[in-house]
Amino acid sequence: MEKLKKRWGLTSNFQVLLILIVFSINGSFAAYIAKPLTEFIGLEYETTNPWLFWPVRIILIFIIYQITLPLVGFLFGQFNFFWNVFTKKMLLRMGFKRFFKES
Repeated sequence: MEKLKKRWGLTSNFQVLLILIVFSINGSFAAYIAKPLTEFIGLEYETTNPWLFWPVRIILIFIIYQITLPLVGFLFGQFNFFWNVFTKKMLLRMGFKRFFKES
């Protein structure tokens, strides 16, 4: 627990607990939302080749997860942590540097 607190710059065990809860809720939420989105774009498990269906579904889950992570974090009072530690770093790695001030 102390390693996580030090690595993430957290101050309390309660904050670590909240962050782990956000990760678990957001993962389940992303998987739940991906099913209707997959069907919306016309891919259904029964009628689509698994070599197409599963990569598309996993990519959708990843995108949904990244978008909703700061939102779910906000609901638990941890928006700044998720924005600065995960979302912002991912966007910078993807090349969206122009949207952030130089620091």
